Amino acid sequence: MPNIKSAIKRVKTNDERRAHNSTVKSTMRTSLKNVETALANNEVEAAKEALLTASKKLDKAASKGLIHKNAAARKKSRLAKRLHSLNA
Repeated sequence: MPNIKSAIKRVKTNDERRAHNSTVKSTMRTSLKNVETALANNEVEAAKEALLTASKKLDKAASKGLIHKNAAARKKSRLAKRLHSLNA
């Protein structure tokens, strides 16, 4: 444990940020999994709804720097492609 006051504060803020980031990443992964299950069950309407929420979560995570913006775009694109192939 650090003795310097600023270092103690850094440890505290890092712990708070880590906890927040892990919850954001977890909700993002859950929303992606919801889209995957809807697509696997051929539920078009549920997949559309889940894709909207998942894209919001991905964009939010990318804007905060939790994942790269190109990774978010890639995931959204692949999910949308699978949804459109399900519709056709």
